[in-house]
Amino acid sequence: MRFILILAGLFSTMSLVYASPGPLQTQIERLINGRKATVGVSIHEFGSQQTLVINGDKQMPMQSVYKLHLALAVLNEVDKGRFTLTQKMHVKKSDLIPGLHSPMGEDYPNGGVDLPLADIIRYMVADSDGSACDYLFRLLGGPGKVNDFIHHLGITDVAIQNTEEMMQARGNWAVQYTNWTTPKAMLRLLELIYQRKILSPARHDFLWKVMVGTTTGENRLKKLLPPGTVVAHKTGTSGTNAQGLTGAVNDVGFIALPNGRYMAISVFVMNSTESMETNERIIADIAKVAYDHFAKSK
Repeated sequence: MRFILILAGLFSTMSLVYASPGPLQTQIERLINGRKATVGVSIHEFGSQQTLVINGDKQMPMQSVYKLHLALAVLNEVDKGRFTLTQKMHVKKSDLIPGLHSPMGEDYPNGGVDLPLADIIRYMVADSDGSACDYLFRLLGGPGKVNDFIHHLGITDVAIQNTEEMMQARGNWAVQYTNWTTPKAMLRLLELIYQRKILSPARHDFLWKVMVGTTTGENRLKKLLPPGTVVAHKTGTSGTNAQGLTGAVNDVGFIALPNGRYMAISVFVMNSTESMETNERIIADIAKVAYDHFAKSK
């Protein structure tokens, strides 16, 4: 069943909503209506198979969400035997890029350290470490290798072209828009992850635990959920330019429901002139109404 939803709002439009109950649709409309941002949403509940998509074909800048794509590509190489998770990787001081968010750099400011590949992946995904991200890009041969890997999964509405260093460079505001996906494409990737169709069971379990341990985005998907709710997710965040425009505030992943099921969810807040608090609250509110809706499902 399809509904074409037209949502009035300064920067927000709605796309098709598939097989989604009216109450949830209405609640999310109300949350987005009037916000000075473009909001993209995709939600799928794996038990009922209900799916909600808003701005599903809109190209949204991923920012650090693309570190999930990179982690999948690296772990695929582990599955193929090219690397092992216990393999020591030498991190030089030159690998620690000034200006990037880097807990790895804070822990080892002088570099010259050998770290297991598993630790570098954890830094990148759980802590959204920019230096760890670009280290792994170099390990694989660049963003294009990751882009090709995701495309080979059958997900083509995604572009991964630039590193963290390139995105964060001064004067390169537009570069972030070259690393994009759509809510529909993000949902498809989440479905493949949940269905264990990308990685071996051991590598899947490793990535899942890393995502559950994510330290960023406490005020996004997790904020309004009951304490102890399992959330396996990856965030992405841009800066705000001189005109007060924030390019991206994102959170994507999986939320455990009290009935034992999971839902996949992605929320992208793009080109917002709202405050960071409001941008994050949009994500938290959408996650909460979706959680409450599906928590009632049998």
